[in-house]
Amino acid sequence: MRYAHHVDQVRTAEAALMAALPEGALMQRAAAGLAATCAGLLPRVYGSRVLVLAGSGDNGGDALYAAARLARRGAHAEALLLDPAKAHAEGLAALRAAGGRVTDDAGAFGRADLVLDGIVGIGGRGPLRPAAAPFAAMARRGPVVAVDVPSGVDPDTGEVTGPALRADVTVCFGTHKPGLLVDPGAGYAGVVHLVKIGLDLPPAPVEALQGADVAALLPVPGTESDKYRRGVVGVAAGSTRYPGAALLAVAGALRGGAGAVRYTGHAAEEVVRRHPETLISDAGPARAGRVQAWVVGPGGGDGAEHALREALDTEVPVLADADALTELARLGPDLLAGRPAPTLLTPHAGEAARLLAGVGEHTDAETVAARRLWAARLIAARYGATVLLKGSTTVVADPEGTVRVNATGTGWLGTAGSGDVLSGLAGSLLATGLTPLDAASAAAHLHGLAGRHAAGPGAPITALDIADALRPAWQSLTG
Repeated sequence: MRYAHHVDQVRTAEAALMAALPEGALMQRAAAGLAATCAGLLPRVYGSRVLVLAGSGDNGGDALYAAARLARRGAHAEALLLDPAKAHAEGLAALRAAGGRVTDDAGAFGRADLVLDGIVGIGGRGPLRPAAAPFAAMARRGPVVAVDVPSGVDPDTGEVTGPALRADVTVCFGTHKPGLLVDPGAGYAGVVHLVKIGLDLPPAPVEALQGADVAALLPVPGTESDKYRRGVVGVAAGSTRYPGAALLAVAGALRGGAGAVRYTGHAAEEVVRRHPETLISDAGPARAGRVQAWVVGPGGGDGAEHALREALDTEVPVLADADALTELARLGPDLLAGRPAPTLLTPHAGEAARLLAGVGEHTDAETVAARRLWAARLIAARYGATVLLKGSTTVVADPEGTVRVNATGTGWLGTAGSGDVLSGLAGSLLATGLTPLDAASAAAHLHGLAGRHAAGPGAPITALDIADALRPAWQSLTG
């Protein structure tokens, strides 16, 4: 598991630790870890050209001290001070004492074998300031290593509101920052290295499950299991106009661990022809037979409201997607109030914007994509449901405030019907008994791995390719 903490939590923990350590000891710990990572990125340290982009404050100090360590090993270290009057005095003195020097030649950025981004740290907000902004567009020779967070990326949210320096590697101290795990910020962070510096931190507000965490969640049938004990997932999806959504949702559900899939909707003939193991009903969720969870909405068309209401009237978890989300946004969160079982919502950015409008928060898909943590948390709180916000970084948030992020996917997952497969998969995991938070997290992880398996080295895929790749994705975690 990766844990990420907000800036105020990190600041509090740093203050407590610095009070117990000799002055400057905490910065030296950070600089030592940073220098070690940089040394590993260089073919050799001796003779390499290292440039520090040094802003004011401790972030610049970390970078200057790290460069001093590299200079003592023979690197040609230079510092370009973006605000000379506010440069970290002790770090600058250490660099000079080690043989480094200050330069005002911006062209050194393109000649350096390695650049340390020490412009702004976790205290920074907003885009790069004018003095630093040109470096965001400059060509570089060697890797850029961000100190704690790439300058121009919001550490708490991952928002990028203007010019930002794109790093090849980010070395973060003590804990991950949420902005390093969530797009668009994650796309600027490159490979993230965590350097532990001894912080005593509270429970993390943002988590990122790793393969072993997901494997531990996946259901494993026992020797006495049968299809009913393993759970039955109901799928109310598809319409005369969109029968394919039903096929794809069922395809995902069949590969999600439940013992059986019960389908109700207009695409029954197509579903049973493609998936003969599916149990078929034309009675709707209210009378389709016993299930342990419902998936409602993919391709539901005009019948989505009726199917949603019937499913919500049951006493089992309900996953609402696609047309069911449109209806929920129109009807409002009161529709979910008082349910004896939980609800899982799986919107993409556009559907999330509609859900937010349904509670008076008017925005658009672009804003949702740029502010993923904010959008997922707000929808979860206002609707009293767990939310799986789809996108390049999937964000899962529950009403209690727990947030998980997932980035196992690939751009090839952006294909028609991919979300229908994800809905069926997550609903199946719900039916096996996982909580909405765990079902959504595991489904997002598996779905992303399946996309990678299907795309291989890089080729277009279809939603059915993703469904077919769920089995090897599952095996890659449990094998």
